[in-house]
Amino acid sequence: MTTNVSTNLHSESSHQTRPAAPSDAPLSVAIVGTGFGGIGMAIRLKQAGIHDFVMLEREGRIGGTWRDNIYPGAACDVPSVLYSFSFEPGYHFPRFYARQPDILAYQEHCVRKHRLDQHIHLNCSVRSTRWDEGAACWQIETTSGRYFRARALVPATGQLGTPELTNIPGLKTFAGPSFHSANWRPDVALAGKRVAIIGTGASAAQLLPHVVRQAAHVTLFQRTPPYILPRPDRPAPRWETWLYGHVPPLRWLARSIVYLAHESLGLAFYSLPVFEAVMRRVLLAHLWLRVRDPELRRKLTPTYAAGCKRILVDNGLYTAVTQPNCDVITESVARIGPDHVETTDGIKHPADILIMATGFASQTFSGTFEVTGRDGRTLANAWRNGAYAYRGVSVNGFPNLFMLYGPNTNLGHSSIIYMMESQIRYVMGALKALQRAPGTALEVSQDAETGWNAALQKALGNTVWTNGGCSNWYQGQDGRITNNWSGPSFTYRRAVRRFDAEHYLSTKPA
Repeated sequence: MTTNVSTNLHSESSHQTRPAAPSDAPLSVAIVGTGFGGIGMAIRLKQAGIHDFVMLEREGRIGGTWRDNIYPGAACDVPSVLYSFSFEPGYHFPRFYARQPDILAYQEHCVRKHRLDQHIHLNCSVRSTRWDEGAACWQIETTSGRYFRARALVPATGQLGTPELTNIPGLKTFAGPSFHSANWRPDVALAGKRVAIIGTGASAAQLLPHVVRQAAHVTLFQRTPPYILPRPDRPAPRWETWLYGHVPPLRWLARSIVYLAHESLGLAFYSLPVFEAVMRRVLLAHLWLRVRDPELRRKLTPTYAAGCKRILVDNGLYTAVTQPNCDVITESVARIGPDHVETTDGIKHPADILIMATGFASQTFSGTFEVTGRDGRTLANAWRNGAYAYRGVSVNGFPNLFMLYGPNTNLGHSSIIYMMESQIRYVMGALKALQRAPGTALEVSQDAETGWNAALQKALGNTVWTNGGCSNWYQGQDGRITNNWSGPSFTYRRAVRRFDAEHYLSTKPA
């Protein structure tokens, strides 16, 4: 049985709140978030002998997106042998593709094993952070009124932590239960109800089969159909886990095979028309085999390049939409009434329950709190035309700020944990440089930042995310690709293989 480690962690309700006194020595690091990025960063800190750090978590339990997304069917689309820390092997995932409860249990296992509980503060939402020039540290204020000071700030809030709430007219007039898939309501009974689901992304595809089995009728509102790859899932026997834990070369081989298989999918994304054409034919053949009704197949056929939107790895959506109690509506949603969803063709579709599977506010890389750097400059203002960062980690004007899963570090085809581990190694290099020079501030130079992002955007201009003929959540308001990396994941790892101090300005308080 898995124990909820949260019962052993600090809760801000048990702390006396007070501002940090100027005489208090600042911590080495403050990590914001306890998802995979925050946990991985904390483990590496302890392994390096750095113990004066905190992990600030706004919720009452660790886990990030895998804590929040508890909808039926929630699972990872990358095999667990790759969607896990390379430095934390031997954990038993019951299936080849891990489900949400098993991923959360793995995160809690990592917290217990590495004794991170003494560093974690639950129910400790960060309100604001401000760079203190005189002390060369970050001042961190939480909503509970508690303050922290740290030489380095590591936002590890990710790109998928804040649900994207739709602003469809009339939403507040809906009389029945309505909720986002990331705020799933287990208390809402679906049996015998008419359920409307808005969206056909990964969350919708995973929860749809459960809803179709339970509800009297399901209406799925689709703006753009996804490409879907079948998911070769299977049970994972314990002897296999034992081998991975006790025979490191075998686990390395298994990870390498899965890694190379996923990297091969990425060949279609980097302006290689032949690979994209082959990929598209394979995906459309899968659709043709699974959906035999010509009209329904037409609705589900994408007209954009494969990979322009994230390709789903899923076995349930095509089966669910062919059930007699499920309709797919392709007309846009115009407004919502007390008991219906009205589309632009004037048809009112009855609904007792409304589920919004509308994704996440993916541009909030530093979380929902205010970040104020040098000379009163805010990160929100710096990013008003779209987010950017040097190597996806640092921003000029914000000394000793090192992001995990920041701008242009997302992938459309493989494990984000691979990317996070690459970033963590780079950040550790920066933190060790700070240790060697107490009181120092490290700030990426404007020239390095500008040059990096110019080259990155040029490379992204040749990818399917720019030229694929679709709109996607990888793009910022100015049309730039702000989320994704421009090539294979190993090229990013090579780019951050060492901390390049020569591209940073090193200063000390006067």
